[in-house]
Amino acid sequence: MIVVHHLNESRSQRVLWLLEELGVPYEIKHHARNATTRLAPPELMAVHPLGKSPVLEDGGLTIIESGAIIDYLIRRHGGAHLQPAAGSPEFEAYNQWLHYAEGSAMLPLLLKMYVGRLGDAGAPLAPRIDGELKNHLGYVDHALQGRDWLVGDALTGADIQMSFVGEAARGLRAAYPAMDAWVKRFQQRPAYRRALERGGPYSMAS
Repeated sequence: MIVVHHLNESRSQRVLWLLEELGVPYEIKHHARNATTRLAPPELMAVHPLGKSPVLEDGGLTIIESGAIIDYLIRRHGGAHLQPAAGSPEFEAYNQWLHYAEGSAMLPLLLKMYVGRLGDAGAPLAPRIDGELKNHLGYVDHALQGRDWLVGDALTGADIQMSFVGEAARGLRAAYPAMDAWVKRFQQRPAYRRALERGGPYSMAS
C-alpha cells in the first residue's frame, strides 16, 4: 500500500490529487504544522532525515521531492496516462515543467512571502522580487494562452506539479488570466475535489 506523509497546507496536496487521478489506493498519514512557527512537526524526521513533506512510501521505497514522486507514480502506476510518449518533443516539454516548478518558479513566490514578513527591512528587496515574479508568472501565463493544459491537449503530471505554483500565486493571478483560468479549470476536476476531501483543509484551493 502506498503511504503519503501529508502536511496540511503544503505541496503534498498535489500528490494526493495525482493518486486520485490515477485511481491508485493509498493511505494518508496526516502531519500538522506548528500553529506558531508554521513548520512541519518533528515526527516527520522519523520518516525522512529532512523532516519535510511530501514523503511517499511504496513497499521498501521512500521517496521525497514532489517532482520525483510525481515522476515515480506516473511511471510505476500510470501506464501511458498523464505523460507524453517518452522521446517525443512533448515529453521534453513535460519534463522541463516538472523541474521548473521547484527549480525556478517557486523561488520568487517564497521570497515574497518571507521578505514580506520583514516589513520595512525587506523593502529594498521588493522591486527585484516583484520583477522576478512578473517574469516567471508571465512565462507561465504565456505558455497557457490558447490552451487548456501545459503540454498537449490533456492534463499531465506537468499540470499537477505546476499546480502549487499557480495556487501559491493566488493573490497575483488576476494579472495573468490564462494562468488563472487554468487554476480554476484543474480545481474543478473530480479527482482534485476528492483529494481535498481526503487531505483536509487547504486554503489555496480558492
